[in-house]
Amino acid sequence: MSLDNWHHEKESAWLYRKVAAAEPDPHKQRLFTQLAAAAEEQAAKWELSSRHSRSVTGASAPHRVFVPSLRARIVAALVRLLGPRAVRSVLAAMKLRGLSLYTAPAAGGHAMPTTLSDVGVRHRGGLGGNLRAIVFGVNDGLVSNASLVLGVAGASAPSSFVLVSGVAGLLAGALSMASGEYVSVRSQREMYEYQIALEREEIAEYPEEEAEELALIYEARGVALEQARSVSHALLARPDQALDVLSREELGLNPDDLGSPLGAAAASFLSFAVGATVPLVPFLVHITGNRALIATAALTAIALFAVGLALSLFTGRHALRGALRMVLIGGGAGVIAFWVGRALGAIIH
Repeated sequence: MSLDNWHHEKESAWLYRKVAAAEPDPHKQRLFTQLAAAAEEQAAKWELSSRHSRSVTGASAPHRVFVPSLRARIVAALVRLLGPRAVRSVLAAMKLRGLSLYTAPAAGGHAMPTTLSDVGVRHRGGLGGNLRAIVFGVNDGLVSNASLVLGVAGASAPSSFVLVSGVAGLLAGALSMASGEYVSVRSQREMYEYQIALEREEIAEYPEEEAEELALIYEARGVALEQARSVSHALLARPDQALDVLSREELGLNPDDLGSPLGAAAASFLSFAVGATVPLVPFLVHITGNRALIATAALTAIALFAVGLALSLFTGRHALRGALRMVLIGGGAGVIAFWVGRALGAIIH
């Protein structure tokens, strides 16, 4: 047996229990509790297999004590803080199963409701994508402003000039990110709102046709046509509920989750600004000369390492390898900027 396999199953069981504890729905709670038990059984099988192979070779089998990894502890904290639905992409990266419970289906979306009360069930998007976007925003601000600061410092500019350049870079980058995100989300939202408005008009003008169309969608999924027609006609008697379901089924849209342009802009601005502030810290506390450059490089490297660790939560890749790769990529950009600045400084001066 591989110790990694045993540890993975034990860690999965531990995380399933954390998800179950944070899940308010008793049905979902029961599922994750059962998955935890199944993972424990699999871990026991791996351990039994290990003991058998060791007995064959005459080696002693050490007693193993499970300790969750740092990544698992961070994920468990996110589950407690934000809820399982919000961090399902992170849980998926940890190779947990049963997360389809939280996935809002796309254009082929809903399961067929069997009663009218099942129709129009809300599916809200998780925060997993937003968390990832925030991490990338921090990384963009960190790398771009560190490169700017190191490039200007490489040209032998005074510390005050480096600070002013860095603040200008922070504001320019954050405002650019925020305005771009606002326009993007606003345009997307307007397009979705237009499509939903057309659907509302069709429900008002052609309710029978819309009911038949919905019934045919469900029939294509293997539901008896008469049952599908019964539920779809009952649904069309409630226009608001009908609009919600038809938007999901025909358009693949979630009317409750079209995105907030202001929220997206604010998140982009803040995440970029947080990352861009890190390289400026030594200059803000009045460190000057080579010490400021060394401090900036060190802080940037530490922050890049942390970003790499954070991204590993979403990718499921080896955390240390991802963190070191991020340091090398960001550090390489900073080194290039410094030497270009040094060359330009020599030409100018």
